[in-house]
Amino acid sequence: QPPLKIGKKLNEGKTKQIFELLDQPGLVLVQSKDQITAGNAARKDQMEGKAAIANKTTSCVFKLLQESGIKTAFVKQHSDTAFIAAQCEMIPIEWVCRRVATGSFLKRNPGVKEGYRFTPLKMEMFFKDDANNDPQWSEEQVLETKFSLAGLTIGQCEVDIMNRSTVAIFEILEKAWATQNCTLVDMKIEFGVNVKTQEVVLADVIDNDSWRLWPSGDRSQQKDKQVYRDLKEVTPEAMQMVKRNFEWVSERVELLLHSRASGRVVVLMGSTSDMAHCEKIRKACSSFGIPCVLRVTSAHKGPDETLRIKAEYEGDGIPTVFVAVAGRSNGLGPVMSGNTAYPVINCPPLTPDWGAQDVWSSLRMPSGLGCSTILSPEAAAQFAAQVFGLTDHQVWCKLRASMLNTWVSLKLADKKLQACSL
Repeated sequence: QPPLKIGKKLNEGKTKQIFELLDQPGLVLVQSKDQITAGNAARKDQMEGKAAIANKTTSCVFKLLQESGIKTAFVKQHSDTAFIAAQCEMIPIEWVCRRVATGSFLKRNPGVKEGYRFTPLKMEMFFKDDANNDPQWSEEQVLETKFSLAGLTIGQCEVDIMNRSTVAIFEILEKAWATQNCTLVDMKIEFGVNVKTQEVVLADVIDNDSWRLWPSGDRSQQKDKQVYRDLKEVTPEAMQMVKRNFEWVSERVELLLHSRASGRVVVLMGSTSDMAHCEKIRKACSSFGIPCVLRVTSAHKGPDETLRIKAEYEGDGIPTVFVAVAGRSNGLGPVMSGNTAYPVINCPPLTPDWGAQDVWSSLRMPSGLGCSTILSPEAAAQFAAQVFGLTDHQVWCKLRASMLNTWVSLKLADKKLQACSL
């Protein structure tokens, strides 16, 4: 790759520097530093190799979130110690999300025992103000400040979006870490306004300074920056231990990205005249990263062949959801459902002329059949994804992000409409 034309330094924090990119307007380079700090930099040390570890961690986390469908400022990893991101004007609030009560929450809420579980998640906001040790803020304080960034005023709509997004981001990372038998205890994130699109996006970094991680839910095994904060004194041996923890996290985060695609959808159609309907199912499956196979078989005209095809997909150990697409009288779904332990979804292509009559062949079943009926091809694929999401975190994360994005787009549409009608 050609060397980047790096312009002036736009900003510097305790652990990173931000540079403009002269040949890529709207993008910046985020360069990590080999520095670790705690207590508002009251404690500050060099940790050789930290920049590379932090950069690898944050790049993997942002990739995971982006593959799920979360909007972020991250563009791509550039080098061992830097990544490229969309230029944002940062909203000076730390959004903290907690699953388990620990740390500062216990100090601010005496009487709550460590380990108290928040369901739903607990959201808190802190104003970034080093001089006053980042005071906790209420939503009202954020609204009354009327932050204006990159031409966007931060009002109720934006605050609601950031609140919702923080919860979704936490839940996605929590789900991913659970696959490593690791409890995501709490985390902090920051948002910025993309200077080009005026969109509120997840920005800054998410690395081992951003969260608490307890393997097996056991605080004594914590792997995050708390280990450094808790040091009685900073010795070379202690710093080696801290660094080993940071490396452990960066290696594990990479594992979270590896697909363990473990399921498939098999669409059975009565005839190729239903092809367009089936293609919609396949396309929706691919948006969840789920492999989808199309087969033609008629349970009325070739029941032996239908059962042979069924056996083919039962015999290789891959979890399967069958979708039966049959026009007119749907014999396919019920016959499949009566002969397999796997889930079967009827998705009949209904026509205006006889659809009202035909649908009953999918709805009213003999006893002992558990197939469901979903008329929309996209919704049938989504339901299959929800089945796989129970065991596959990558599918679940896509569903969770899509739920958030739908909510956000409704919110923005409402805001736009109100602006028009005022």
